[in-house]
Amino acid sequence: MALTAETESRLYRSLRVAAGTAAHLVALGFPAAVAVLARPGSSLFSWHPLLMALAFSFLMTEALLIFSPETSLLRSFSRKVRVRAHWALQLLALLCALLGLGIITYNKHLNGKSHFVTWHGLTGLLAVLYAGGQCAGGVLLLYPKLMKNWTLAKLKLYHATSGLVGYLLGCASLMLGMCSLWFTTTVTGASWYLAMLCPLLTSLVIMNQVSNAYLYRKRSQH
Repeated sequence: MALTAETESRLYRSLRVAAGTAAHLVALGFPAAVAVLARPGSSLFSWHPLLMALAFSFLMTEALLIFSPETSLLRSFSRKVRVRAHWALQLLALLCALLGLGIITYNKHLNGKSHFVTWHGLTGLLAVLYAGGQCAGGVLLLYPKLMKNWTLAKLKLYHATSGLVGYLLGCASLMLGMCSLWFTTTVTGASWYLAMLCPLLTSLVIMNQVSNAYLYRKRSQH
């Protein structure tokens, strides 16, 4: 029996709520698991995986989910409040990422190891630099008059699209980090595959959220 448009819409919304809820749980659970594995404070290196997991798995994911119409933790608040919370979380994410980058760079220097010679290192560096540029670009949304030839709607669209690229870079860095010797010797078997699914799940949820926002803007223009 064919589903009605209303039933399909309700089912789709339920799936989005379930996926968004799972993303919230993963965003918090993944850094918690990394903290248990890394035991921050046990060594200088131990802070690197925790800070990067906090930056790209927890803070950045929550910063983007704030605008989810179904699962935002602040959906009952005004858009102005959500934008400010987004800014605060993104700045915290950037700070954690910069600290994580600084720690691993200094740790390699102490141990006489080469810098940024692996795909994980290069992707991580690019993700951190991109996050810095994305935060700087967000200033244009606070002061749109600086870009006289661009409408606010276009600035929002480009900021969301470029933000998605930056987020995917961060998730790619996390996944490559899980291929490192430290992680693969600590996490094995089914647990490793489960860990790899974490950034993949949140990436899919965020991509769906951004694409739906884009389609909504396109429809509202016609």
